[in-house]
Amino acid sequence: MSSLSVYHVSSPDIPNKVLTHFEDIASTLAEQGVRFDRWQAAAKIQPGASQEEVIAAYQEQIDRLMTERGYITVDVISLSSDHPQKAELRAKFLDEHRHAEDEVRFFVAGRGLFTLHIDDYVYAVLCEKNDLISVPAGTRHWFDMGEHPHFVAIRLFNNPEGWVANFTGDDIAGRFPRLED
Repeated sequence: MSSLSVYHVSSPDIPNKVLTHFEDIASTLAEQGVRFDRWQAAAKIQPGASQEEVIAAYQEQIDRLMTERGYITVDVISLSSDHPQKAELRAKFLDEHRHAEDEVRFFVAGRGLFTLHIDDYVYAVLCEKNDLISVPAGTRHWFDMGEHPHFVAIRLFNNPEGWVANFTGDDIAGRFPRLED
């Protein structure tokens, strides 16, 4: 189940609120300029589907979002617990960073924890299958795929280079809960 836990930066052990209803999560994040949406596939996706098959199943929604927001590149990332570099890949995303463009992820399968640091609050968004999150350019955040990752996600970019992070150097990410497997 998708969820949103909101913390004050001074209290990383106790959330101010925890939301589990889609509408509550979406409206709370919208107040911060973050898009949270749900998509349904136009066709059934089989385990092990190719990038092309995954994109084709969501082509209508992808095209609409690319037109709306000017995204120019789309790809699919897939990671499972048997990946030989899972620990290194996890570590790459765990430090607070920002991007010069929106970070858009749609979870086709599995889950991941996007944690956003906005002003004096931290918003931990557990994204699961069918969840779309769009983190606005410049928003400080980090991502946790867990010790035993399992997810397939569609990524959309404005930048043809794809994922380019600017790390903040702040150690805040280490003080907040991680994704528990």
